[in-house]
Amino acid sequence: MAYTQHYTYGCGITLSCRQACRMNGSGRHLLQKLRSVGEVRMKSVWMAAVVMIGAVAMVGCVSSKKYEEAMVDVESANLELERTRTQKNALEQQVKTLKDLNVKFGNETQAARDELERIQHGRDKERGTVEGRTKELEDRVKQLSFQNRAVRHEYEDLKQHNETLKSLVARYQKELKDQSRSVTGGGASPVPSSIPAPAVAPAPLATKAAPSMASSMNINKASAGDMVLVLGLSKDVAERIVTNRPYRVKGELVAKNVVPKETFDLIKERISVSP
Repeated sequence: MAYTQHYTYGCGITLSCRQACRMNGSGRHLLQKLRSVGEVRMKSVWMAAVVMIGAVAMVGCVSSKKYEEAMVDVESANLELERTRTQKNALEQQVKTLKDLNVKFGNETQAARDELERIQHGRDKERGTVEGRTKELEDRVKQLSFQNRAVRHEYEDLKQHNETLKSLVARYQKELKDQSRSVTGGGASPVPSSIPAPAVAPAPLATKAAPSMASSMNINKASAGDMVLVLGLSKDVAERIVTNRPYRVKGELVAKNVVPKETFDLIKERISVSP
């Protein structure tokens, strides 16, 4: 009876051991997939269970105490396996959460990078526009400054020209007055009483001769400014005429290469070379 009971217990333990072996096989397969801290401990527990089951299988019958100890070890192994599975699921959930956060942060980083590139592109474009506008304004300021200097220089030239013209007009007026006085003085000479009063008519002829003399400029005495004003010559040409004085005849202006032939033809009727 005791043998039968022990045999029954032994068979039950054998079946339990076989089930435990099958569980041990699936547990090993699961443990190979885990990479957690409890892997080493699980291996040691399952090694103890395998050794005990192997001993039971070799003996065939064990005592009730050993059976209970084996069952306690199996329950402990199951609890450890369940705890390890729970830890594995928690770690997988954390890994998934971290991956989701990584993707989220990656998208946010890419969006921030795109926004930064857009801002930089807009800033570069705006900077190029501002620089181009600044350069355009600087060129405009330079152009206006140049025009202002040219206008001021022209104003000074015109002012000087006006002063020269005024002095020339005053001088010619004085010369005309002097010539008119000389002509008037010559006409006031004693006249026979037999000659009627209208005999003084030649005075207008002398008056006509005075403007022709005034319009004929003596290039040996006239200044460069007078030549510019009266003859319409350029300042350089007038200065060359003054530099190459004296002239005995008008044609020396062309012979000395002072003025071109075309210019000489224009002014030859209005100049003189009297000493």
